Amino acid sequence: MKEILAIVRMKKTGATKKALISAGVAGFTAIRVLGRGRKVEDNEVIMPCKTRLMEMAVDDVLDLHDTEEEITTFLDGTRLFPRRLFTILVHDEDVPRVIEGIMIANKTDRGVGDGVIFVLPVLDAIRIRTGETGEAAIW
Repeated sequence: MKEILAIVRMKKTGATKKALISAGVAGFTAIRVLGRGRKVEDNEVIMPCKTRLMEMAVDDVLDLHDTEEEITTFLDGTRLFPRRLFTILVHDEDVPRVIEGIMIANKTDRGVGDGVIFVLPVLDAIRIRTGETGEAAIW
């Protein structure tokens, strides 16, 4: 048995759920988390994002300096990003299929921030109601 932890963009939650169901996953948990990945230092990636965010933030009510500071901290790694964490238990042989589905659902052309997947061994599981252990507790 393996546990797959997938941290993905919030906007990819629906696509990820569909991918997991299509991959035959029996069940999963999804929770909202905050975090950040590797700092992006490539100006060719950062500047278009900053420009796009500044255009979306144009407002007579907001102070331009404050808005720019918020966007800069968002892009320079000092601010945490909202993400969705999926926890999935699968049979060992199902790991490649589930990972492939998650990757297809979450890969973008932005070059940054598509998420990360961890695969961990599961030593045991116990169903509280029945006391079943191992794979019988899950499936």
